[in-house]
Amino acid sequence: MPEDSLLDQLVEAWETNNRITLMLVENVSKDGMACTMSKRGGRDVSRQFAHLHTNRLRQLAGKGGKDLIEGIVEFESKEQPSAAKLKKALTASGEALSKFIREVGSGEREKRQQKKGIAVTVAYHIAHESHHRGSILLTLKQCGHGLHQDVTYGIWDWHRR
Repeated sequence: MPEDSLLDQLVEAWETNNRITLMLVENVSKDGMACTMSKRGGRDVSRQFAHLHTNRLRQLAGKGGKDLIEGIVEFESKEQPSAAKLKKALTASGEALSKFIREVGSGEREKRQQKKGIAVTVAYHIAHESHHRGSILLTLKQCGHGLHQDVTYGIWDWHRR
């Protein structure tokens, strides 16, 4: 079996990252979604997940992928979407980003504003989302809504996701 191309590997890395984010959304309780450690109105867990989705949309719109996000729901800044709404939105924005990565990497889409290339763009998105997943897990733990070990260790099991 031939080795996957670097582009295939980049798309798979992004899609694995997205599956891990969706796994977390699926495992946070309704009460957990409302948790925050902020004393001044910072994002609760639900709004942190919404931020990931919003960031994806903004990045796509600003990097020449505006057509890929048409019709995808956007959240208001203070909106606290349910897990079902988050899952649907993150699935849609995740698929849009997968398509963007594949099209830019294959030359089908102009590389507009991809100054450091598509691999760096993918790395940015994974790093950004990993940061927020860590913040979400810490918030849940500190607020007494920690997740089962299968989930917390599962974020590292990329070969099974």
